[in-house]
Amino acid sequence: MYTRLLTPPVKTSFFLFGPRGVGKTTWVKHNFPRAIYIDFLHGKTFTQLFANPSRIEEMIPNNFTDWIVVDEVQRVPELLNEVHRLIESRHYKFVLTGSSARKLRRGGTNLLAGRASTLFMHPLTAVELGDDFDFTSSLRFGSLPAVLTQEDKDAYLASYVATYVQQEVIQEGVSRNLGAFTRFLETASFSQGSVLTMSDVAREASVGRRMTENYFSALEDLLIGVRIPVFAKRAKRKLIAHQKFYFFDTGIYRTIRPASAFDQPEEIGGICLETLVMQNLRAVNDYLKLGYTMYYYRTITGGEVDFILYGPKGLLAFEVKRKRDIFPKDITGLKMFIEDYPTAKAYVLYGGQSKRYVGNVEVWPIAEALKNFPELLG
Repeated sequence: MYTRLLTPPVKTSFFLFGPRGVGKTTWVKHNFPRAIYIDFLHGKTFTQLFANPSRIEEMIPNNFTDWIVVDEVQRVPELLNEVHRLIESRHYKFVLTGSSARKLRRGGTNLLAGRASTLFMHPLTAVELGDDFDFTSSLRFGSLPAVLTQEDKDAYLASYVATYVQQEVIQEGVSRNLGAFTRFLETASFSQGSVLTMSDVAREASVGRRMTENYFSALEDLLIGVRIPVFAKRAKRKLIAHQKFYFFDTGIYRTIRPASAFDQPEEIGGICLETLVMQNLRAVNDYLKLGYTMYYYRTITGGEVDFILYGPKGLLAFEVKRKRDIFPKDITGLKMFIEDYPTAKAYVLYGGQSKRYVGNVEVWPIAEALKNFPELLG
């Protein structure tokens, strides 16, 4: 087991959200070895509490003072009423894990407002992997913990997409038409790292525009999709209005994306680099509670910065380049951004081997930068 950057609250109940397979259960069992476990993937437990959520109190011994873990809590949203009651009346401490926030939002997560914090878990980061971080493998297969131990990584990822994603779609009531949703998934994969135009995705997937918007929202609720808005605070130039989209992990993206006769390895490689940087930025920001919000920057004239982090600690700009050398012409978008936001710290992460400066822009080898994100972001 790898040591995760995520640290649990000491005294207060909390939600722990993350896609299946990112290591939530392993982390919880490591940090709460004496907890009572209530697992809704266990059929009998699910049936009992789905029929009568108040039965959860019968599963807790009198005078119990340790933690109570409810795994996959989104399967019984009504249980949150009982959890809220037990936190108030018995002062129990709960860990509520989930791989989707969709039903909980509809079922009353707000009932625990002020009573439970929310944490997120992501695929393994370069920092967590340490000496085991394999840059090439991470680009190809992603960073889900189980992938690292699989002899046939492609087969595992194919099974993950086929079973987990489809199961979640059915269980969460996202769509009754699994064929339409599968077409949408494949079409969405061609938008990875790109400015998102709903009408284009809807047309390519042969799905209505409103349904396409619902599907993208569902991917976010299921924690397997991320939409990133454009940074427009105190904008001095005309900017693109649309969001960018990413699947949460490079291996998942490459598995969902069908092969095409028009594929360019350089283009796909660049998208995977962006995705790997994105998932590491999100994880480090969440784990260390740095408070950044992620954006991107793009003007209508084409000036672009891949990732902008804005928060109490400042303003950071990251451009990702696959090429092995960087010249001033490669950082036009960053220069434009720095002109408008002179207090921003700017970084280029590239495929070369040496760390250096181009003007006031720090240039880092990507693998080295990933391992130093806690320092760069902190």
